Amino acid sequence: MTVKEFLLNGKKYWGFEGEISPGSNLAFIKGGKGFIMCGYLNLETAEKMNNVAAVVTGVKTIDDMLNKNIVSSTTNAQKIGIVPGISVLKALEKIG
Repeated sequence: MTVKEFLLNGKKYWGFEGEISPGSNLAFIKGGKGFIMCGYLNLETAEKMNNVAAVVTGVKTIDDMLNKNIVSSTTNAQKIGIVPGISVLKALEKIG
């Protein structure tokens, strides 16, 4: 598992990526108010925990995530405008 710290529009984010078993990768980006995760993780749990969270699919790396759109999000994420169809880059601005 690799941890990457990066800046985007002056805000700091933490990215986690790596192969967790042969052929299965995990990718996750954490901002100050919430996070964006790959489809391998469970949105239902994030919803139960009242997290600001969103899902992207078909990704293996943080770079992959940055070029995708959100496919689903928690109620709290939707309240701040993180809805299916917006870009991950726009979602990151909201959770910065």
